[in-house]
Order: sequence, then structure tokens, then C-alpha cells
Amino acid sequence: MKKEILIILVLLTSLISMHAANLTSPPISIVPRPAQVVPGEGNFTFSSQTLFSVENHEQAVIVRNFINLLKRSSGITPQLAIGGSEKSHVCFTTDSSLKSEAYQLAVTPEQIQVKASDIKGFFYALQTIRLLLPSAVEGNQQAKNIRWSIPAVTIQDEPRFGYRALMLDAARFFIPKENVLRIIDCMGMLKINTLHFHLTDDNGWRLEIKKYPRLTEVGAWRVNRMDVPFYFRRNAEPGEPTPIGGFYTQEDIKEMVSYAADRQIEIIPEIDMPAHSNAALAAYPQLACPVVDSYIGVIPGLGGSNSGVIYCAGNDSAFTFLQDVLDEVMAIFPSRYIHLGGDEAQKGYWKKCPLCQERIKKEHLANEEDLQGYFMKRMSDYVRSKGREVIGWDELTNSSFLPEGVIIQGWRGLGTAALKAAEKGHQFIMTPARILYLIRYQGPQWFEPQTYFGNNTLKDIYDYEPVQADWKPEYASLLKGVQASMWTEFCNKPEDVDYLVFPRLAALAEVAWTQPEHKDWTAFLKGLDAYNEHLTAKGIVYAHSMYNIQHTVTPNNGMLEVKLECIRPDMEIHYTTDGSEPTATSPLYEKIVPVKEALTLKGATFAYGRQMGKTLILPVRWNLATAKPVLGTNPTEKLLTNGIRGSLKYSDFEWCSWADNDSVSFTIDLLKPEMLNTLTLGCITNNGMAIHKPASVRVEVSDDNSKFREAVVQSFTSEEIFREGNFIENLSLKLGGTQARYVRVTAKGPGVCPASHVRPGQTSRIFFDEVMLE
Repeated sequence: MKKEILIILVLLTSLISMHAANLTSPPISIVPRPAQVVPGEGNFTFSSQTLFSVENHEQAVIVRNFINLLKRSSGITPQLAIGGSEKSHVCFTTDSSLKSEAYQLAVTPEQIQVKASDIKGFFYALQTIRLLLPSAVEGNQQAKNIRWSIPAVTIQDEPRFGYRALMLDAARFFIPKENVLRIIDCMGMLKINTLHFHLTDDNGWRLEIKKYPRLTEVGAWRVNRMDVPFYFRRNAEPGEPTPIGGFYTQEDIKEMVSYAADRQIEIIPEIDMPAHSNAALAAYPQLACPVVDSYIGVIPGLGGSNSGVIYCAGNDSAFTFLQDVLDEVMAIFPSRYIHLGGDEAQKGYWKKCPLCQERIKKEHLANEEDLQGYFMKRMSDYVRSKGREVIGWDELTNSSFLPEGVIIQGWRGLGTAALKAAEKGHQFIMTPARILYLIRYQGPQWFEPQTYFGNNTLKDIYDYEPVQADWKPEYASLLKGVQASMWTEFCNKPEDVDYLVFPRLAALAEVAWTQPEHKDWTAFLKGLDAYNEHLTAKGIVYAHSMYNIQHTVTPNNGMLEVKLECIRPDMEIHYTTDGSEPTATSPLYEKIVPVKEALTLKGATFAYGRQMGKTLILPVRWNLATAKPVLGTNPTEKLLTNGIRGSLKYSDFEWCSWADNDSVSFTIDLLKPEMLNTLTLGCITNNGMAIHKPASVRVEVSDDNSKFREAVVQSFTSEEIFREGNFIENLSLKLGGTQARYVRVTAKGPGVCPASHVRPGQTSRIFFDEVMLE
């Protein structure tokens, strides 16, 4: 009996402990993660009796915005007192010992104390409170049955970098004002303090300039090529209708600037020069070099050779025009900085232009790169004469001299060109394309909308450390901060922009705000989930790519090894191999799955029994070459025999490519002699990225991997090679029933793309996937 009573007591104690654990407040997770968080006990609840006490009208502005947010979603209207009150529930106190943008937040069930040295710090404290509130606070209708409480907590916080930015490209895709405002508000929640606004490019001029009305009458509109992706679009013909586009009036800009300022965000306008200027030159073609003999129109895509049409550096009228434009820009943008672009300027027309060549001689310049240096210095000096500072892309470092005081944005590759400016004492900003360009795929590409280049996942951005170990110590002191860049080539509607920006912008915020030693991926994901709930309440459909599975299938001596991964460690992966849909009760993926025959593997991520990501469908095909070793040094060649066909996305980690496309060769070891009738070679065409099938394919066979004999050669005409579109072909070659153990495939590259191509003169590349031997 005593033994039974003891067992009952133990069980009761366990149940009580479990219940108590469930009542304990969960760890407080916020993005970006604060410097120090100490949880308290209990909660502070907002009501109509809650009194905010502020010291001045500047503080009152941000508090009123917060009160309006709460009023709209809850019906609660807290009170506001300016000048202090002994009965206040939320008290603002200036503490000059704190750094700019830093804040201290002390929340108890009775009161909230907020301390900061400036309005930025007070605003960021309110954003932390906002993220601690139920996500329904973002709604436009009164939510019912919600307790508007935040947990008791003490927070001390300050940013790592002073420059924390998002770039929005409204030139390639015109983003409606209302959507820009909503993105700005979401930036404010993440304590991102800069919007780099890319307003002009080859594909559209988006800003009203009263002195030059044709910039928006002509330059803001382009032909309709929306039926194909950006990199397939052909240029406009003279006289074609131009229905696609839009622009912001100067009143629109003033509204956006004011809205951003209320959220402590500075909008930096970019007027790109001397290149990315076709939209302006379509309106005022006399500003291009006189040797340009082609039609200048607003470009709907890459532009081909027309992207080389840029402002004439030998024409003083071009400088007068740009100065006039910048006068109006600086009148409506009060920002400390003006971005002058300076990227990707092709110099072909400058080399032919007598005016540009005369400028080179007159200014004693070494070459066309220094002519761009002259161009950018002249425009930079003008901006600086107006009391502003200049930012430019890292191509400015190609010249032998840099404009005085210019701040360089490092973007190419890993952004290391910016260090050339740092070596000369210039400040710089990091926005490396390989990591922080949001146009790249944000998850396993089999599930993603088409874009180009590789992956920049949420985890890739989160793991980015801008200050590298091999930097000189002075470089770190010159680094202003980091920026995510949202280029919009592949956006056709505002929702496409939201999908690519969110939730990756939260990872950028963590990099920009949080010290590296305080970062924690698991804690970040919890804070991200809370932030995403706020996005949902605001009506933003963010990407769920972080829940999808990345697969890797590797041949291993006649067997395939299937590896499944998800960047979220809190997900379970369940899979099937019989073609059925995976469920939470399907086999749990715990280690590499061996495959020895054709089958269809399906997998998905689950949490608490609910499917979170899309279902991965992986058809494994089998032939004589499947799982056999490929003899060579190119690590991607193993993809040729892994049984998985690549998708229409050439960068999906299933296509094999080579650095040198003049001639590529690989050998497959079948491990034993086999009778060979047909070799089929998977080949992808994507003319927008200059990817085409080879000029010829030769197949040789051998018994000893030493002496080879030719089995078949097949060649293709230029018309067959340089077809337009994005498609996969099977190149089938008859081997005539020969017997061999080793099969060597040699392909000759197709050479440069013809003049009529969307990428004229660019060397074409070869991508193969899956060698199929029958």
C-alpha cells in the first residue's frame, strides 16, 4: 500500500511540475535580438486608462503613432501627457549617457520605463514593445478577445552598425506608393534606418522632374514584354505602344519621406549615371554620344547592345542636365546622402565618340575608366557643393582616382572591391551580391519562382559576417554598415517584391543590429516567427522557403545516397519511397537514405504534426550510368550520374557546368563492360543567360581507360544552338551496340552569342545533366 501511495505522489508531483512549466513565460525572442534581455514576472496590460508620459513634442509624435496603431486594432486609446506626470504608466526619460539609437526598457506589471538619449532610441523601444504585443496589433479592424499585454522584461539595447539599409529597385518594376509605405513600416519594426531608393535605370525613370517632363512622359513607360521573363525580353521597336510603367510625383516622394522620417528612416535617392540611363536617353537622346546610331528606347529587359548606350562624357549638356535633375532631387529628399550609381558602365561608345576622346585628351586622362572617374568626380563635386555626401557602387574603384569623400558600396561578388576605397581612407557599405542580393533564390530552387544566379537563403544572410578576419584593423572602423538589395527584374506585381524581401529582411536586420557574439539561430527563428505573424496581420504574404527541403543525391560505387536538409533545425523531415504522400507518421529522416533502384522519393517538413513546407518530389531514374563514378576533377560532374534530372533552373544544383566552355570532357566508369546502344545527354537552353547546347558532341569508349575508340560524333548548326527560350533537350547519340567499360564524352563549346542575341558577344556556356546509357 505504501509503495502504491509513493508512486501516486511521484506522478502527482510530475504533473504539477509539468503544469508549472507550461505556465512559465516562454523565453522572449525579438528580431533583431537585443544586446541584453532579462525576463521578469507577470505582464503589463494596455488599456484606455494607460497614460503615456513624454518630455517633449518630438517624443509625442512617435507615441501618438503607436497609440493610433493600438487604437485601430484594439479600440483602446491610451492617454498622452506632455511634460511628465506622476501617475504615468509608460514613462519616457532622456538619458544622455546612452549612445544614439540605444534604449533601455524596463517593463513591470505596473509600469514601463523607457530611456534613450535621442528620438531614435525611444522609437526603437516602442518597436520592441510592438513586437512583444499580439500580432493583431497590425490589423485595420478591432480584434476581439485579445489581452493587449507584453511580458515583464528588462532590455538594454543598441545597434552594431549605424547604417542598416534596404535598397528597393523601383526602376525595373514600378512599386506602387502604398506598397513602398507598407515596406517602410515593416523596416521600422526591424530597426532598419535607411531606404536606398533606386529610382532610375535603363528600364524606367520613376521620379517627376518638373524641368524635364519627358523623363516621366517617355522614360517612365516601356513596351509590354510581360509574357516572358526579364532576361528573354527583346528591345522595343520605334512606334511600339509603351503601356508598362509608372512614376512618383514629387508630392508622392514628400509623403514617403515624411512617413519614413516618422519611423526614423532616411530615404537615399539614387540617380544612376553614367550608365543604366536608357530611360533618360529615350526622353532626351541628344545626351547620348553622337556616334550612337541605334534607336534608344526604354529597355524592357537586359537590353543587349543597347545597354551600352550611356550619357556622353564629352557633352557638357549631359552634366547640365544631371545637375538640374539633382537640384530637384535634393529639394525633395532631405537626406544627408545622394547615391550617384556609377555601376556597369560599358565604354564602347566612349571609345568611338570624338567628344569623349577629346575630353580624355583635354583632361589628361589615361583611358575610359579614368573618364568615368572624371565624370563621377564632376557630379560628386556638384552634390558636395550643395552640402550633401555621395555614395556610389564599387566600380568607382576601377578608376585611378576616387571622388573626394565618396562612400563606396561593395557589391560585386563578396563586395571586396570596396576595400580598395577603404585602403584610401574612404568609408564603405557592404551589400555583396553573393549574399545580400534578395533577387537570388531564397530556398531550394525546385519550389521557387524563376529568377537567376544562385541561392541567398535566410540562413545565408543570417550567417553573413561583414568584418572579415583578414581585414586590416582600420577597415572595420570605415565600415558604415550593411544593406540588403532588392532588385526587381523578375517582379511583375507588388506581391512578388514582398515575397522576395520577407522574411529575409529580418536576417539582414539581425546582421546589422546585433553583435556577432549575441546571435543565436534558434532564438532568431523564434523571434522571426513572431515578426512573421505581424507581417501576416498586415496582409503581407511572406515566403515560406525556409520550410522546404534541399536534396543532395550522390553516386557511391553503384548506389545513390540521398541527403535531405532543412535550414530550420526545429523541423522534422518525413519521407516515403513508394510514391505516397508523406505525413507526420511517415518514416522520419534521420540519416542518408540509400537507393539502389528507380523509385520516387517524397519528403516534407513537419512541426507538431502539421506539414510546414512544400512536398519534395524526387523521381530517381535508373540506367547503366546511374550511380557510376565520373572520373575527373570537376566536383559537379557527379551530378551527371545521380539519377536526378535537373529542372528548368540551371542553378538548381543538379546541372553540371564548367569554367572553360571551349571544350569539356568527362569519363564514366561503368565498373564492368556493358553493351551500349544509346547515350542520351540532358542539355538545357536558357538564352537569357547565354546557356546553349554545344557545337558538337563526341563519344568515345574504352576497355581500359587508356585506349579509346570513337563511337559517334554529332554536330549542331548555329540555328539549332542559339534558339530562344528556356527548355531542356535530350541529345540522343547512337552507339551501335558497342561493348565497353569506360565512356568518354567530349563537347565543344558553341562560342560567342551572335549579334542578334539578347547577350550579343558573350561567351555561351554548356550545362549538362544526367548521362543516360542504354
